[in-house]
Amino acid sequence: MVNTTVVVAGAGPTGLALACGLRAAGVRVRVVDKLEGPSATSRALGLQPRGSEVLDRLGALGDLPQRSVHIRQVITHVNGEPMARLKVGQPTKLVTRPGLIVSQAEVEARLRHRLSELGVKVEWGREVHAADQDGQGVTVRFADGQMRADWLVGCDGAHSRVRKAAGIGFPGVAVIERFLLADVRADLSLPRDAVSVWLRGDQMVGAFPLPGTDVWRLMAPAPADTAPDIEPEGLLAVLTGVLQDHARLSAAVVRETLWTSTFRIHRRLASTYRHGRILLGGDAAHIHSPFGGQGMNTGLGDAENLAWKLALVATGRAGAALLDTYQAERRPIAQEVLESTSAMTRIVVGETVLARAVRDRVFVPLMNRPLVQRLIWEKSSQLKVSYRNGSLASRSFRGWSVRGPHAGDRVPDVECAREDGSLTRLHAELRSRWALLLPSPEHPCAATARRHLGETGTLTVLIPTATHGRQVMLVRPDAHLAWRGTSPVALSQWLTRTLGHDHTW
Repeated sequence: MVNTTVVVAGAGPTGLALACGLRAAGVRVRVVDKLEGPSATSRALGLQPRGSEVLDRLGALGDLPQRSVHIRQVITHVNGEPMARLKVGQPTKLVTRPGLIVSQAEVEARLRHRLSELGVKVEWGREVHAADQDGQGVTVRFADGQMRADWLVGCDGAHSRVRKAAGIGFPGVAVIERFLLADVRADLSLPRDAVSVWLRGDQMVGAFPLPGTDVWRLMAPAPADTAPDIEPEGLLAVLTGVLQDHARLSAAVVRETLWTSTFRIHRRLASTYRHGRILLGGDAAHIHSPFGGQGMNTGLGDAENLAWKLALVATGRAGAALLDTYQAERRPIAQEVLESTSAMTRIVVGETVLARAVRDRVFVPLMNRPLVQRLIWEKSSQLKVSYRNGSLASRSFRGWSVRGPHAGDRVPDVECAREDGSLTRLHAELRSRWALLLPSPEHPCAATARRHLGETGTLTVLIPTATHGRQVMLVRPDAHLAWRGTSPVALSQWLTRTLGHDHTW
């Protein structure tokens, strides 16, 4: 039985992004999925600026921005009247990309295309039945046989077989009992650059523009008397009825139903992201309310964070202890997303009379204030995600943090010059590689970084066109600052601690 380096279970956005990152770093990968083929339904549909950045660094963004709906505002109505226009697409110093509405199926298609360019095809119809690990690897069992891998990563969703096989707990609670969804073709007299929401008492309904001609997603909480096995026709009747009551839009505007679904909002977080040689990412590790469009983007962040670390370990460049920093950095992010989206859900739905009064008289009016709009937009973009409190940042010298990013912060996409003098952008050079930003090409830190990280395909040396003094910055493949300083000895010490040994190339 041929040994595969990494098996990724689940061909959703998280699993595909992880596989792309690993393969680009030279790791042998197999991707398996229980479905018989790609899903064509939209499911998740919000791609935040951070998600777009991750796809871009993976070489998978392609023309998605051109084929997406660019959201500029969220219009909130209270008792039928527009009360707030939350501008979410305005460029800021931090956020330069728009928020996109695009089908999860389209995101997956772009990732599969990129993975195919890297020489890997998804193995459909292969559901993980069991996984047994020992000190040397994992035996992954399927209905039609088994395969051996050094590492197994479960990106197989909320009901993850990999998580269960590893014996990892998934505690949590239901936040809201049930929601109804329908993707429809409809003649809605609503702006196509906006999400429109109507609130009245304990009822709400939302309309999201989707790519395509007059395509919309309708979403509302299921009324208490809704049958558990409601048929698509009945589900659509409930949604259009609520839309008619709140938005004064006739049910006749819906010309065609493309897809319907129901879902329960849960808040769950895996007790650990790693058990030996088995790891988790995406919905297998955390699930939460879709309010705010954070789910797919959080999974993409998991994938990029894990990919460069697992690549170093799998290729012998780092010790396995580096993988513990994956949970240390990403689990707190998921915890915060769970808490913030649960709170947002409770505010929007209004579970009590007092909650509804606060929502209508305080929360919604506040969304008209420019400062509040900027804070909400920058928070939802996920570009403020930082690992300052993680163990990798704690190994860095903190004395250089007065100006510019701290260790663990995302580094902006600055203009740089390559060693041959040609101009580039920092993030464009971070495709599964580290970047060393130097004040001059002859700085001794360059030789130090090359000794530890290797040179070909692993490290790129850049000179920022805007001066940053004498400081050197080592940027991780996920665009977060690893280390900054001036001493090659200090850089060598940081790399030795991080990689787990003094291995040099």
